[in-house]
Parts: sequence; C-alpha cells; structure tokens
Amino acid sequence: MASHEAIPFLPGNTFRDKTDYRKPHSLDYRNGYAIQVQPTLGIGLDPLETGQPIDAAELLAQIQSDPAITYGDKRFHNSVLATPRFVPAHVAFDKVCLRFDGYFKQTVHESTEQYHLRKVRIHYYVEDDSIAVVEPPVENSGIPQGVLIKRQRLPKNSTEFYTVKDLNVGINITFYGKTFRIVSCDKFTEKYLRETEGISLNPFESVPTDSYQAIRNRPLRNPSLAPPKNDKLRRFLENDRKVLRFFCIWDDRDSMFGELREFVIHYYLVDDCVEVREVQKPNNGRDPFPILLRKQRLPKSFTELSDVNDTSKYTWRDFKIGGVVNVLGRNFLIRDCDDYTKRFYQDQMQVPLEEMRALPIDSYISSNNANTEIETPPYNGYGSVEDSLGSCKYLVLKAPKKDFIKMLENEHKDSKYKEDLNRRFVVSYRLADDTMTIYEPPQRNAGILGGKFMERTRVLKPGSSLSSPNGPAYYNVEDLYVGATIEFFKHKFVLLDADEFVFNYLEHLLDTGAAARGAAFDMSDRGRVLDKLRKAVKSGAECKRALDARVGRAVVEGLVDRRVLVDACKSVFGNELTEHELTTILRMFEPEMRRVDYAGLIQGLANC
Repeated sequence: MASHEAIPFLPGNTFRDKTDYRKPHSLDYRNGYAIQVQPTLGIGLDPLETGQPIDAAELLAQIQSDPAITYGDKRFHNSVLATPRFVPAHVAFDKVCLRFDGYFKQTVHESTEQYHLRKVRIHYYVEDDSIAVVEPPVENSGIPQGVLIKRQRLPKNSTEFYTVKDLNVGINITFYGKTFRIVSCDKFTEKYLRETEGISLNPFESVPTDSYQAIRNRPLRNPSLAPPKNDKLRRFLENDRKVLRFFCIWDDRDSMFGELREFVIHYYLVDDCVEVREVQKPNNGRDPFPILLRKQRLPKSFTELSDVNDTSKYTWRDFKIGGVVNVLGRNFLIRDCDDYTKRFYQDQMQVPLEEMRALPIDSYISSNNANTEIETPPYNGYGSVEDSLGSCKYLVLKAPKKDFIKMLENEHKDSKYKEDLNRRFVVSYRLADDTMTIYEPPQRNAGILGGKFMERTRVLKPGSSLSSPNGPAYYNVEDLYVGATIEFFKHKFVLLDADEFVFNYLEHLLDTGAAARGAAFDMSDRGRVLDKLRKAVKSGAECKRALDARVGRAVVEGLVDRRVLVDACKSVFGNELTEHELTTILRMFEPEMRRVDYAGLIQGLANC
C-alpha cells in the first residue's frame, strides 16, 4: 500500500486488492426436484467460516454438564423461533398455471350481425404473475386466431399489475382496453384458489349464444315445389376435404404392347371433380408421370374434344364396385374402394356391405401372365443352374441372388445324422440354402483316414438332372427322416438316427403351423402317429409281454435307452410304424434326454 500513498484519496483513484466478485449459486435441480444447497463459498469464491468440528470428548463433556442438552429446553422446541428456509418463487411455483375460460364481443360495423362472440382462455402463471390470452382456433371462422396477448405482466393501472387476487369467475377484466368476461375455470385452478389463496369462486356461467352463428346453423327451408338451390358455399362447408377413393384397373392387353395397369380414382365431393392417378411400381419401365387425368369434371362419353363441355358428367352415384368408368375413351373397372368410401355409400345410399366386396385381381394378373409366358431353355452344362438361368434373363450377366432372409433366419441350423455301421457318417443339412455336407469321423484301426466325405453342395434326387424340362429336383428337409434311404452321387445312405434339434425343429414347425406337408413332417405329427398306433396295438397286455421279453434287463431305475426301445418296438409292431414315428411316440415319455419312462410307455399303450 505504500506505493499508493502518493495518489489522492478521491473517488476513482482508490485501488482494492479484491478483483473477483463471483457469487456461487445455491439453487439446483436433483432428480427433477428443485433443491437449495447450503453455500460453502462466498463472494469471490472465498471459503465461508462454518465453524470448527467439535471433538467427541468435548461433546461428551458438554452432554454431562449441560442439562438443557440432556433434558431439553422449551425454547429450543418453539416453532416460532425456527427460521423457514427461503425458496424462490420460480422454484416453488414452477409450471403452476391457472386457466380461466371466457369470451369477449367484437363489434362488427355495417353488417347484419352486430358482434362476433369470440371465446378465449386466460392463462395465469403464478411463478411471475404473467398472463397470456389465447383464442382456440375455430374451423372456417375466417378470423386470425391463436395467441391474442403474449405472456407478460399486464398493467392494472399506472402503478400496479394484475395478480391472482384480481381474477375470479363471473367478472369482467380489461386488458389493454379490451374487456373479457370470465365464465369458468378448470378443476386445478378452482382447488388452488380455494385452498392456497383462500379465494371463494363465484358461480360458473354459461357462454351466451352467438346470434349470427345460430342463424348460420339453421337448416335451409326450400319451397316444396321449387327446385333446390345450388348453394356453393354450403356445399363447400359440408364437403370440403371429403374425397372418395376407388381402386381401378385398365385392361389394355388387346392393343400392341398393352398390359394390365392399376389406377386410383379420386372423386372430390365439393365440386364433383375427378382425378386419376397411376399406381407406380418399381422397374415398370415407364417414366414417373403418376397423374393420368388432372382434377376436372369427367364426361360420361368421349368421342371428340367438344364432349368435354357438352355431354353429361359423372357424379358419385355413377361409381360402384364392379362398374366401368369411361375416362376419356379408356374403360376403367372399379374393383375396390377405401373404408371411408364404403361408409359414405352405406350412409347415403344404404348399400349393403356384401355388395361392396373387393373384386379379386389375381385372375386378371394370371391371364395377363399367361399371354407373356417365356420358355426357359434347358441347362447348357456351364456353371450352376442359377448361372445358366441368369444368362437367359439379363443381357448383362448378374450374380444369382441369394435368399438373405432365409439365410439370416436359418443360418447355423444344421441337422446331423449318424449311421450305425462299420463306417459312421454325419450328414449335415443347412436350412439356409438347402445344401448338404457329409463328414466321416476318424476311427482307430479302421483303415480309413476319415474327414470330409462330401463338400457343401445341393444334392439332386435320383432320376433328376440339371437339364430336366421342369428344372432340377433337389433334396429338401421334407425328404429327410429317420429310416429314409437317400442317394448322394451313387452312394446310398440310410438315416438311422438324428439329434434332438431335428425332432424339436420339425415338431415346432408343426405346432406353429409353418410347416408344409412332407414325409418328415407327417412322421413328426403326434396326432397322426397316435392314430396309427391305435390301429397297430391290438392288446395292451400282449404289447407289454412282447416288450418285456425283448427289453429284459435294459430297464434301469424305470428308464430304458431310446435306441433299445426303438429296436424292440420294430419287432413288435413290424412295418406298421417307421423308426421316425416310433421315435416321435417315445419322445412323449422321456423325462430325460434319450431315456424313456418304461412304465409310462406301457400305461400309454394300455390306454390305446
């Protein structure tokens, strides 16, 4: 400070060492709730003196010596001395809004109507005593509506502003020279004013009737003998934005390069105009011009240009499902319409719903494809069948497209079959692309190396070739089941067993109804197999004696290996049930995997 002694002690010439005047905030939000944090820093972020912590021994000594702490003092329990915590208004009344309903009359000069009755909503925000006046929009009013007065504090006079004490039901209130009549409020506002502010509300009022609007809403009275007057204004108010939509087809296959094309007809009730749009499909080879006929009155007959203005025009009564509409010389067959159009005809003409069913378009499309069927040439021997077929479809060769949905759903779903002979094989069938792989597990002292026996490929059925007229026939999942004999490139394999995934997969498809009928699915159908079992079982006692003689000591703790029971049942039932069908039945009595409850099986055979 010695360096400052030469400066005169005048305003503007003094210096202070403190240059930071920031003040930390004490209001915050935590988990969506407004809270007030005890400040620990003062102005300039200087730490506040909150006092030194009391030592435990000193606190114990105070408790022993001070009876006021031990037994309490009444003055410490006086609620008057408790200082309430300060909560700012923008925290205490955050998002608290009071709503009042009202109206005001707007004078109309030089007109039959004297005034417009305009309904408004007054929003009062308790947080900062601001007010907003909003007029709900009314359709076809012709008046700009919405926010009449933006949210702000409205002056009551030259020195005061409106507060919540000035608002009530059944009073007139003036904002910027415009007088509003408050007639009601919502439930929250009524409860807040009664419980929080202690204001008793006046009785609610009803909004008076607008005389001019009542005149406009009265039905028109036309003389019975005079023809009805075409009131365009009333027609516009009743039918504006009401459109009937019809789905049509145009059969132009009789002309050169003609085909079956789909269109949509829009009929506008407000002015009886018709618009025709074409249904655009990908790769149709046409320029993207969807509008065939712009919005206009459609003549019923058209031979020359003068018919557009001279002949009679279509009305909504001329359209019906199954009818033909002449669109400037083109005959359009109406095959369907949307739900709104169906309801309109039911209300106006009492057309039954049975007469408004959609006409099937499959017959038209199939007849169209019959005339343009392309003969597929036989397989030429180069590449795969898909590659050869692609060279016939495209001028520029493209790689064959794979069914990616099928690959994503069925990838890594392989079926494994084990053959119980001297040489064991594992046949894997991939549901993603219908390919098969054969693998031979290596065996000690077998004289065969083992390993991969057949690469992953699609296998043709016996008697089918790549050059077959109807196309090659490949093995699929419907041809594979336990006991089936399949031939892979002149090698015959007998499928003796399958893993649990195969049986679960086939039965799951049957349960969900997603399986197509085939040998494997029929043998996994429990209901069908049980019907065959009832016909095969003549006597439950005889079946029990026959199975007891063949199973013998294989029953361990009431359970028998599935393979043992399959061999025993084959000798009992003969050829009436296949191995796959026997496995389907035995799986119903398996408490453990591949372990059959023998007593439950005998009881089931007895019930048959």
